[in-house]
Amino acid sequence: MQSIEQGYMAFFREGSEGIGAVTDVNNDEVVVYVENFGPFTVPMSAVREVHDSKIILEKDRVSSMFLKAVAHAHDAEDPKTAG
Repeated sequence: MQSIEQGYMAFFREGSEGIGAVTDVNNDEVVVYVENFGPFTVPMSAVREVHDSKIILEKDRVSSMFLKAVAHAHDAEDPKTAG
């Protein structure tokens, strides 16, 4: 597997909306910053793929708090200004 670096975007599937950005990495876990919620520690076992400056995560291997944060990460956005 390709190494993960700070700044990589996190996704649940290819072609979907990004769910956060990698802010830290170590051997056992990766920290993903979710907009409007802050950083979450995700086990490295949840990383399914790494390529093209992005990581693809397995939903069933992340915490329920992370899933809730991701589901509401864009709630504060104004749909009138979305491009």
